[in-house]
Amino acid sequence: MANSASTMFIIDAQQNIAFNAQQLGLDYTRWAWRQGEAAPGADVPPPVTSLRDNLIGRVAIVFGSLQVLPESAPGLAPWQRYSYRTAADARHLALWQMDCYRRLADDHDRIRLIQTRDDLAAVVDSWRDENALDKRLQGIVVKMKGAEPISEPLQLEEWLEFGIRIVAPAWRQTRYAGSAESDGGLTRLGYELLEVMAGFEVLLDISSLSDRGAADALERYEGTIIASHSNPRYFYPSPRCLPDELIRRLAERDGVMGVMVYNQFLRKDWHPRDRNRQVSIAHWVDAVDYICQLTGSVAHVGLGSNIDGGHPHSSLPAEIDTSSDLWLLRRSLLDRGFAEADAAAILGGNMLRKLEESLPEG
Repeated sequence: MANSASTMFIIDAQQNIAFNAQQLGLDYTRWAWRQGEAAPGADVPPPVTSLRDNLIGRVAIVFGSLQVLPESAPGLAPWQRYSYRTAADARHLALWQMDCYRRLADDHDRIRLIQTRDDLAAVVDSWRDENALDKRLQGIVVKMKGAEPISEPLQLEEWLEFGIRIVAPAWRQTRYAGSAESDGGLTRLGYELLEVMAGFEVLLDISSLSDRGAADALERYEGTIIASHSNPRYFYPSPRCLPDELIRRLAERDGVMGVMVYNQFLRKDWHPRDRNRQVSIAHWVDAVDYICQLTGSVAHVGLGSNIDGGHPHSSLPAEIDTSSDLWLLRRSLLDRGFAEADAAAILGGNMLRKLEESLPEG
């Protein structure tokens, strides 16, 4: 099922499809630019993804997040209308988003929720070169971005029945782990959650954990691990970026790290109003190449664009307006000297390997 040069496609390990439907009222089945025409104001992030934009950009599979906001989070924007105060609230909001993904798959024959290896194979097979674009499927792997909606560790099994296959214990602080901005590692409940996850071979996402929490998870978790959207800290000193030591340890576990197309994390001297410090796709390739050099391989890096992460257009590389432009990453990799097979691995094959390892049969 390898993502060979003849069937090259993209796996994007971070898009906020259901979250943006809930918070912004976006419709994933409509072109992003059409929804942008009706955007209510400059303070609201623009629509940048849709089913059609992703298909045009050869994004065959996305990891669609379930993401809920704590009411106590600092700096909530006016457009972030729904937040939680209790774990029960968090569960309710996440179920709302899960229902969004299920309805997308039920109502549109081009969308398939990926819960098993058979689902994965069907999506990958639809991307054979001889298939016309209107015959290709969009696969969505549902990822819980912050585990607060899981009432207690054993309740994870119910969420797996709902359709999730990836869990990130923290986005903000949760009962399971400290967030990137904190110094907290995994809690007792967090260790219990990892044990339950390992029993079901759930894909663990260490993005947004603190350095201590990520180190704990890399040491203790026995299953498959990724960092879905975590740029190298070398390029910007944010706690949401990974330091070299954690990147090396992730690679030692055969993990894969998705690199965001987010200007602030790609160029530390970036400023949105200074064209001399503009960010291009070449800066994304810089981050990819850095990980390859650090780990000695192309096998541990991928794409976790977070293109729809609530940023203005000015926070995206100059060539990117919507997810239809993500296919331009391939040309930039080739221009830098990456072989076609290496570009295929970076854009899709590496994350595909992690899915094949962690998804159940059937």
